[in-house]
Parts: sequence; structure tokens; C-alpha cells
Amino acid sequence: MKQLFRKISAIIMAFVVLLSTMSFTVSEHYCGHQLVDIALFSKAESCGMELQKPSTSQDCELKKSDCCKDEVKQYQGQNELNTAFSTLNFEQQVFVTSFTYTYINLFEGLAVNIIPFKYYTPPLLVTDILVLDQTFLI
Repeated sequence: MKQLFRKISAIIMAFVVLLSTMSFTVSEHYCGHQLVDIALFSKAESCGMELQKPSTSQDCELKKSDCCKDEVKQYQGQNELNTAFSTLNFEQQVFVTSFTYTYINLFEGLAVNIIPFKYYTPPLLVTDILVLDQTFLI
């Protein structure tokens, strides 16, 4: 049981370290005020309503605003994971060591389930105490 608990906690801690150090990008495409597409780690697909590039001719020039917009959000992970035990002050070091010691010893159990009264017989019943005290459940 103790080994299983250690394996599960090691796997969980590995995932926590992985997720805390990982950086990722979320790309969103809006058409007007409505969200059309969201993409993780890549560019969001457009809705096809973007304005085409204007012609290079100076004869006819129209100015029209584009209703679509792209938003890119970048989430940076943690870069440094080297936290030394010596950077903590004395009270924090005492707390960490006492907490880990008590937490590890919390899960220690007995190797065999011991029943101290297994080989003893119950005492003989001389008189019925309920009748003697005249206490009856009604």
C-alpha cells in the first residue's frame, strides 16, 4: 500500500512540474463580437469574411473597416525550478522537516492485525443484570 501511494504521488508531482513549466499560446478569432474559433498551439481558422487586399490602382479607392479580429494570448510557464532548502529561514526549515517526518510516519501500520482478546473466553453470566435492576425496553 505504501509503495502504491508513493508511485501515485510521484506521478502526480511529475505532472504538476510539467504543467507549471509548460508555456502555451491560445489563438482566438472573432467575427464582429462573436467568437468563431479557438486554437491551442496554432493559429485559429478564419471565418472567410476578412477584407481582401485593396487593389493598387489609385483610381478607385474604398476604405472599409474589417469586422474580424484575431487575439493571441500567450501564457508563460515557470523558468526556474531550483529552490534550495538553504534559502528558507530556520523556522521554515523546522516546519518542513517536522511536517515531512510526521506525514511519512502517519501511514505506517502494523504488519499483522493483533487481537489481544482472541484466546480468552467471556465471563460466565451469574445473574441477568437487566432483570435484577428491572430495566426493560418497551
